[in-house]
Amino acid sequence: MVKIIWTENAKIDYWKNIEYLQSEWTLQEVYKFIEKTDDLIELLTKQNLIFKPVKYKDVYQVPVTKHITLYYKISENSKIELLRFWNTYQNPKKLRL
Repeated sequence: MVKIIWTENAKIDYWKNIEYLQSEWTLQEVYKFIEKTDDLIELLTKQNLIFKPVKYKDVYQVPVTKHITLYYKISENSKIELLRFWNTYQNPKKLRL
């Protein structure tokens, strides 16, 4: 079975996105984001899918929502590390994986 590992940056990004949605949008949008994230993680663990590669070795990106992209890394021993939940409104030059 595939193991999902949340990095500290992924946890911070995830909760910052939820806080933003709570303050600027509706509770329904918060639930949609959480549900889409859960669905995507389930897909990664069960379907053995690989999404769009990025310039880093074994790192991929997949949109969670229109404005949030998940960056993840496939590691040895069937581990998937969630690296960042990057809000696409941010300066891409500041993205550190």
